[in-house]
Amino acid sequence: MISYRPAVPEDAALVADLFERAFVETFGHLYKPADLQAFLNKLSPAAFRKEIEDPAYRFLLALDGNEAAGFCKIGPLTLPVDSQGALELRQLYLLRRWYGGGIAPVLMDWALGEARRRGVRTLYLSVYSDNHRAKAFYRRYGFAYVAPYAFMVGEQADEDEIWKLELA
Repeated sequence: MISYRPAVPEDAALVADLFERAFVETFGHLYKPADLQAFLNKLSPAAFRKEIEDPAYRFLLALDGNEAAGFCKIGPLTLPVDSQGALELRQLYLLRRWYGGGIAPVLMDWALGEARRRGVRTLYLSVYSDNHRAKAFYRRYGFAYVAPYAFMVGEQADEDEIWKLELA
């Protein structure tokens, strides 16, 4: 049975581990080991704890019993777009074994609800250009392509895309 709850500071190590496992199983094959490790080192438990403690960010965990299955994080806009009052869907990750189990829509619905509660008009995200599964998922919610974006993993620049959803 999947349960959902907001992350608390004591979850920082769990979130960091979940992020690393999900990122590596999905994208790890794309990078040189040194680039991948440099990227993952930036997303330490301490870094996640700082964000969890910051009221500008919100996290929702998906748990299967005591095992973390996925999470979603929204926070301040960091993408190179000029948009006042926008919010960013910073991360929505699931471990592969839970793909197709209905968790991602719950996480997305939560993110959209949080954005609306904050009075946000536009929600942005970035997605890897070859992540067709994620892009199809975002399209179903009405997100649309905005512009290309270079997402750095170590010294490697990924070809990502910026997408947005108008919440009005």
